[in-house]
Amino acid sequence: MSKIYIVGVGLTKIGRFFDKGLRELFAEAASKALEEIGNENVQALIVGNMMSSSLSEQDNLGALLADHAGLGKIPAFKVEAACGSGGAAVYTGYSLIASGLFDVVMVGGVEKQTEYPTRIVSKALAQAADAEYELFYGISFTGLNALIMRLYMDTYNVSRDEMSVWPVLMHKNASKNPYAQLRFEVTKDQVAKSIVIADPIRLLDSSPIGDGAAALILASEKVARKLSDTPIEVAGIGMATDHIYVAYRENLLSLEATVLSAKGAYRMAKIEPKDIDVAEVHDAFTVLGFINMEDLGFSERGKTPKLMDEGRFWPGDKPTVNPSGGLKARGHPVGATGVYQVAEVAMQLRGDFPGIKVEGDVGLAQSIGGLGTTVTTLVLKR
Repeated sequence: MSKIYIVGVGLTKIGRFFDKGLRELFAEAASKALEEIGNENVQALIVGNMMSSSLSEQDNLGALLADHAGLGKIPAFKVEAACGSGGAAVYTGYSLIASGLFDVVMVGGVEKQTEYPTRIVSKALAQAADAEYELFYGISFTGLNALIMRLYMDTYNVSRDEMSVWPVLMHKNASKNPYAQLRFEVTKDQVAKSIVIADPIRLLDSSPIGDGAAALILASEKVARKLSDTPIEVAGIGMATDHIYVAYRENLLSLEATVLSAKGAYRMAKIEPKDIDVAEVHDAFTVLGFINMEDLGFSERGKTPKLMDEGRFWPGDKPTVNPSGGLKARGHPVGATGVYQVAEVAMQLRGDFPGIKVEGDVGLAQSIGGLGTTVTTLVLKR
């Protein structure tokens, strides 16, 4: 199979944008990505989005965004996989080129959340769980993650203080990222004393609600060099799903869909976890960051908090994790997050990420939908 490359990227800052809707945010990111390829035409548009129907009352999103971004009358449609919609959109765009149908595809992600009360957004997000067996009984994603965080701390004898190192590092990284939503540093003490959301999860363990858009341009080997001097290869890609009803799972301290999707991506890229220089992992809550590091093969079960407390995975280490600040502090505009992650890793490998820079040739991006229900993992190479 011929190789597929990322030849253009475009990001908006994540924040609260009451003066911009879905179309304006997306057009901003798309125009930046198109500028990187000299405003050449793209042949199709795939958009990752979770909540345009439930929050913005907007369906047919692909056509709306293609029209407003001036992309012409090209094939365009939305991909939905809950908070993993961005990763699923990249997977879809990759597949369209791999099939031979197109040579140049734009993959976008966009989400608008901040114009709605938190309870409305929380309910819309919770629809990624099992509507009949979980959502019906009032469980939220914060509640589900709180149960898992308590189990993780009890099983591995991890203290509240040790858990707090994740948000400390994420905020420190995000403070250097101009696209990030929460550009301020925090201390362990501030994390531990922030308000309780669902015990033991505190406010500073949680990713914020925000708006944002990101765009990538994927190209076949045939045209990539014509569009970019620094194409980044999508060397491996994997996707897997797990039981959506969490009670069916055998192990709550490992997300099997992450393990399976990562194995597929590693195998395709012909690498091992030790080869990864920079990783953007899904950390909507502190505990997910630690579990994902272990599922991706970067550390042993239950050891990540202690290792991170000792300086592992900080800038300068291999892999450096979430130099963007992660979902925790860069922000989590749900359906766009997976596209942000892939774009950020591509920029790291090109050497032009505007925040903390990581030296290296191999990067990884992991995008999760639901509580590890749908996971896409990508390996990129310079």
